[in-house]
Amino acid sequence: MEPEQKKAIMNDLDRFLSRREFYKRVGRAWKRGYLLYGPPGTGKSSLVAAMANYLKFDVYDLQLSNIMSDWQLRELLLCTGNSSILVIEDIDCSIDLPERAAPPHGPTKMPEMPARPKLTLSGLLNFIDGLWSSCGDERIIVFTTNHVDKLDPALLRAGRMDMHILMSYCTFHGFKLLASTYLGITDTDSKDHHHRHVLVEIEGLIKETKVTPAEVAEEFMKSEDPSLALNGLVNLLKRKTMEDPADGKLEVVDDEDAGQLRKKQKVDGGN
Repeated sequence: MEPEQKKAIMNDLDRFLSRREFYKRVGRAWKRGYLLYGPPGTGKSSLVAAMANYLKFDVYDLQLSNIMSDWQLRELLLCTGNSSILVIEDIDCSIDLPERAAPPHGPTKMPEMPARPKLTLSGLLNFIDGLWSSCGDERIIVFTTNHVDKLDPALLRAGRMDMHILMSYCTFHGFKLLASTYLGITDTDSKDHHHRHVLVEIEGLIKETKVTPAEVAEEFMKSEDPSLALNGLVNLLKRKTMEDPADGKLEVVDDEDAGQLRKKQKVDGGN
């Protein structure tokens, strides 16, 4: 994770924890919503774990596909405690919300009897908005998705998902952290580094390549020999460079004031 991104998230979490009296005074539920979006393997689940460790919060993983109705969702929430993170992973494919389903095209068909009651969009939104006062305070709510464009805008507005965090492809800074963790390689900025030549090559390739942190870590898992592991990564990056050039990196968007998700691509060369 980039230092600026890490600092922005930590500052936001610290501010949330310090504003108990503010939330009470303005009559709002003491909660904060985060949307983590980006390609698979970019560390969304790992960020949730890091947030929980930083805050010393419990984590509740809500599997919406297993929830039969709004009533069952309420019952589950009553079992959770304060100072917790409620996570719904891959929300774009975890549930079919019938109230926002697209209208059918073509000849009208006889409606089929539902196999079971369904969780509704209004029930999910009530959960996010904190209308169930008995569910407690000091809650972090996290959605993760690989396809943010598939989500209903009602789920993403400010007040529900307050901070939108793009988890994108690996940067050279991310590579250095992984190299230190998996291979024990440090001082990568030193001009006299033993692996200087290959490090310079990797830095150039990563700027041109879409590679996730998970793919870099998996490559490092193949060998404990730093030279072999780094050369293996170079080969992976070269293959990927031929497949699809990189088009964006990381961005943190705080929508507490803006009220909508904004996307921006980082253009190399200052353009």
